[in-house]
Amino acid sequence: MPTMPMITALLEQGLNRTLWQDRGAKSTRQRLKGKVLTFVIRELSQPIVLHFSEQQIDVLSTITSDSDCTVSLSVQVLPKLQDRKNLTTLIKSGQVEVEGDLQVIQLFSTLIDLAEFDPAEYLAPWVGDLLAHSVAQTGKNITNFLQRTFIRRQSQVSDTLIEEWRVVPGALEQAWFCEEVQAVERQHTALEERLSKLESL
Repeated sequence: MPTMPMITALLEQGLNRTLWQDRGAKSTRQRLKGKVLTFVIRELSQPIVLHFSEQQIDVLSTITSDSDCTVSLSVQVLPKLQDRKNLTTLIKSGQVEVEGDLQVIQLFSTLIDLAEFDPAEYLAPWVGDLLAHSVAQTGKNITNFLQRTFIRRQSQVSDTLIEEWRVVPGALEQAWFCEEVQAVERQHTALEERLSKLESL
């Protein structure tokens, strides 16, 4: 499993490339300047702290007292923050807990929503435009295939469980079966007694 410094370094590089180079999100970045956003992710032992400045985002793993907003959530919920419309629903459902200035997480969610992530754009300087586009397209196709396969398998598993559930006997059926077994046992015992009496004659 990657260490926390590796996670923060990769996250910092990724966020700066996708969020701080997009010209369309400049006004949102300006409103976040000087703010500190802390993510307490339940599956990680340390928090992820984002320091927003004019030039970049600094990502740390030590909690600071000057955090403007602290967000507690699980890893599964993180992708849902990409759509800023989900934020209110996630907070109301208890999947996301927010302490401090709610506007900071709203602005960050908006920034992610506005960002356009195109893998081909980042690959092009190293491998050329044509190959970068082909790799990105192949990646999308593989992702779509995996998603479809996962959904299909999930559907098959749920159908199987429903069918198996129908086959499982109910409480009354089990009680009736137990009574029938006991009746057969009594008949067997009575038959043995009769046979032993006949043998003794």
